Amino acid sequence: MNPERGQRTAPQSEETPKAVANKGRRLSVAPMMDWTDRHCRVFHRQITRHTWLYTEMVTTGALVYGDVERHLRFDGEEHPVALQLGGSDPGDLAKSAKLGEQWGYDEINLNCGCPSERVQKGAFGACLMAEPALVADCVKAMRDAVSIDVTVKHRIGIDKVEDYSFVRDFVGTIAAAGCNTFIVHARNAILKGLSPKENREIPPLRYEVAYQLKREFPGLEIIINGGIKTSDEIALHLEHVDGVMMGREAYHNPYAMAEYDGRFYGDDTPVKSRQEVLAAMIPYIQAQLDAHAARGLKLNSITRHMLGLMAGLPGARSFRQVMSDPKKLAGADPRLLLEAAARMQSSTAA
Repeated sequence: MNPERGQRTAPQSEETPKAVANKGRRLSVAPMMDWTDRHCRVFHRQITRHTWLYTEMVTTGALVYGDVERHLRFDGEEHPVALQLGGSDPGDLAKSAKLGEQWGYDEINLNCGCPSERVQKGAFGACLMAEPALVADCVKAMRDAVSIDVTVKHRIGIDKVEDYSFVRDFVGTIAAAGCNTFIVHARNAILKGLSPKENREIPPLRYEVAYQLKREFPGLEIIINGGIKTSDEIALHLEHVDGVMMGREAYHNPYAMAEYDGRFYGDDTPVKSRQEVLAAMIPYIQAQLDAHAARGLKLNSITRHMLGLMAGLPGARSFRQVMSDPKKLAGADPRLLLEAAARMQSSTAA
């Protein structure tokens, strides 16, 4: 194992970035396939210090039989950061969770919410909600293997099953196995007939189900997810549950997270401006390009996560155009970020 700069395989001191993890999962950014990779997480960390970040789902097969370093390496400044696993074999999940702990992750999360057909063929994701006893065995195996938190992300039902007792019994069974934190995507998962994208939009949101879970299980940490966009919406949800997980809005409009630390964590540290975020990313991007050129890392692999930084501002389109220009990206010069910002300013001054 060859951890990258900032990674940890041993206990960390209070002076390291991991100390931030003690702030709790009041706010978090959802694990999103093809989106929340390590470059995206470093970018998000420039905007918010305390919001928990999650990896894309990593299958147990990728870790048990594949390239562990490729899937688990991350930068130390990402803390607090959680590893989301996809799988249904208790033994493989235990091995994968142990690897996650060794690589320095702050939490292991089990995916019981993804509805894609590919995931279903692997007998994990949302279809696991129909097998709470198996999920309980998986959670127990992981908890026995690691000392960090093991959490579960799930839906409120599958297909046409909308009775509250279904998700209540699921949570109760898993809690009995020692899981204390449940991230509740407040929609049903439709296992047949809807794409993953449609499953994020068509099944109706029923936030009251997550609220009811918190009332019925007051000792558990209940985090709500699904369709939440604004800080005012976050504040309303926090009157009923312990935490809020943001999804697509955090990706498409990332600078909205700039107020999270002050409003929801009481941290009065001055936030970085958008320009300061860009400046902070330049040395990171250069280091990544230098270190991984042999692996074929391209500038766009990192900058694509930053296209929404100027969302809502005059000239944002000009910023995105420069950041997406194939000829400029081919130059592999991270100063492209500053050029894009300058183009944005000139377009608004014209």
